[in-house]
Amino acid sequence: MGKALGDILGLAAGVAVSPLPIVAIILVLATPQGRLNGPLFTLGWVAGLSALGGVMLAIGGAGGSSAHQQPATWVGVLKLILGILLVLVGIRQWRHRPAGASQAELPKWMAAIDRFSPVKVLGLGIALSAANLKNAPLTLAAAASIGSSGLATGQQIASLAIFVIIGSLGILAPLAVFLFLGDRARNVLGGWKDRAAQHNIAVMAALFFVLGLKLLGDGLGILTS
Repeated sequence: MGKALGDILGLAAGVAVSPLPIVAIILVLATPQGRLNGPLFTLGWVAGLSALGGVMLAIGGAGGSSAHQQPATWVGVLKLILGILLVLVGIRQWRHRPAGASQAELPKWMAAIDRFSPVKVLGLGIALSAANLKNAPLTLAAAASIGSSGLATGQQIASLAIFVIIGSLGILAPLAVFLFLGDRARNVLGGWKDRAAQHNIAVMAALFFVLGLKLLGDGLGILTS
């Protein structure tokens, strides 16, 4: 189980460092129903990562992802494809980054978060985790690594749970600040939101590129072993 965790910890950290979802949950917490919508957003986030990872584990189990105690060829191909995708997206985002932090713009839908119903907030959490262009490939790659590790089913589930917990730290931190810091939470979260918004594209571009290279290396290592 230790090897599987070693393979996924970096990927989980990459999921946790997600500026846009961090901005989203801070905006959700600032709404009049923040105490309800914040946990709902977090629940959606955790459910999205868990469902996507669980589907990949099931596919891996059905497809024989572990062959002779080594990851199967298709796992290497998957990581190679995901790595190439992330590198290309990272390059594109870096080339199109704003010239200055003051020019960074957030998606227009964020302006309407205060009007989201609880169901929409839950769906937003799911979408920003499972349908995110960075998080989805990282979650699929992590689940493929777990599925190809040869671990028993219970240990695979435990490994995926650890991945989800670490990958959710970026969302859990603002929620904890909101719930436990009282009046000070507004200033703390406001500072976090401003920094995350200003540096969103640059941070994401760097993460795409670095984590894409990691997956490329992993995939090549599997295919050439």
